[in-house]
Amino acid sequence: MATEGNMPQAEVMSIASPINLILLSLFVVLLYWHFRPTPPVVLPRGPDPIVFRTYTPKTLIEFNGEGDRPVFLAVRGRVFDVTPGKNFYGPGGPYENFAGRDASRGLAHQSFDEEMLTKDLSAPLDDLKDLDDEQLENLQSWEERFSEKYLVVGKLVAEGDPEAPAS
Repeated sequence: MATEGNMPQAEVMSIASPINLILLSLFVVLLYWHFRPTPPVVLPRGPDPIVFRTYTPKTLIEFNGEGDRPVFLAVRGRVFDVTPGKNFYGPGGPYENFAGRDASRGLAHQSFDEEMLTKDLSAPLDDLKDLDDEQLENLQSWEERFSEKYLVVGKLVAEGDPEAPAS
C-alpha cells in the first residue's frame, strides 16, 4: 500500500503550454482567412455597343481610328468594324489609307495607295464595273476574310441616297 508520502504527485498540466499557444494561433489565423472580408469582384467594362446604321462616305470618314475613335472601313457597301486590327488599319498601320473609307477598289487591285481611294466624298459610290475577274476574286477573298474576322456595323450608301442619314 502506498502511503501519502510515496504517492506519485500528479503533474499539473497548464493550458498555456507552448504547443497549445501555437495551435490556438494557427486556429485564429485559419478563422481569419476563412471569414476575412473580400473586396467585391469588379468586372471590366466592355466596349460600348455598336448599332447597325447607314453611313455615307462623309459620315464614315470620322471612323478612322484617330484618338479613341473606332476604325471602320467599307467593302462593297458593307461597313466593318476593324478596330481589333487597329495596328493594321488605324493611324500608322500599313492599311491606314482605308480607315474610314470605302476600301473596295484598293483591295481588289491589291494596292494600298491613296490613288485607289475616291477623293470626292460627295460623288456616287464606286460601282467597280471595270474590275476584271482576278480583281473581283481578290475583292471577294478580302470580303470573306473581313466577314469571318470583323463585325458588320452598317452599310455604305452614297450622299443623297434615300437611306442616307440626314447631315
